Amino acid sequence: NLGMSALEQQAALVNALPYVDRGFDEAGVREAALGMVEEEMRRYRPTKNYLEHLPPLNLHQFETDILRAEFERLSSRQPPEHMSMKRYELPAPPTGRLTDVQSWRDSVDNSRAQLEHQSVRIENLQLLLAHGSDAWRCHNDTLVRMVAETERRLQATRKAVKEVNLQRKTEQVQAGERLHTLEDTWVHLVMKNYELEREIADLETAVSKAEAERPLPQTEKSTEPEAARVETAEATEAAEASDDNDELPPTPPARQSPVPTPPPPASEEPADD
Repeated sequence: NLGMSALEQQAALVNALPYVDRGFDEAGVREAALGMVEEEMRRYRPTKNYLEHLPPLNLHQFETDILRAEFERLSSRQPPEHMSMKRYELPAPPTGRLTDVQSWRDSVDNSRAQLEHQSVRIENLQLLLAHGSDAWRCHNDTLVRMVAETERRLQATRKAVKEVNLQRKTEQVQAGERLHTLEDTWVHLVMKNYELEREIADLETAVSKAEAERPLPQTEKSTEPEAARVETAEATEAAEASDDNDELPPTPPARQSPVPTPPPPASEEPADD
């Protein structure tokens, strides 16, 4: 658990999308990536013990007494011991002990053991001749079944790996379409902002140029008093009005319409009697 937690802490987030990423085939991209890898390798300095986050390794877990003795012999640089072949020999008692009964008993026991060993070997050969072919055939059948099971597991593992790769490709392609759409939108907005900034800069330049070319307003003040200016303006207006009257023709007098004279009243005559 401690080792796994340490490994999880040191794990890096892989955000590469090999099925979606573009631009690797462009000129100079591969060389730039390899240059970055080489630079990282030159700057990388491994620690003295890069396995310190893992639990201590038990190097003596599978050792036996024979292996331990052999390791000690190798550490002390001693030559290996030769295999003893005395058990396969039938030596007679030494010359000085030819009359020793115990020496002859030891030789006889050794010969009996060798005879029994050879007898067992003969029995094994006979059993091998009788049943060896069937045993090997069964062993071969077992190996064939083991190979078939291993092949089945291998195919299942390859299928699982293929499904994982297919799922990863599908997810990356779906995410890549959205990423490309967002990237195109971002590029469009950036270009639009750039065009707006350029237009604003052009407008600011034009406004600054127009303000620089516009003449300054008259700021000189008249020295005449306000009343004199008013009188001068009234005199000017009166002169202009008189000039207008001189130029116009005289207005003819209005014609009066004759008033009709009423007729005289009729004289009353006396009625005839």
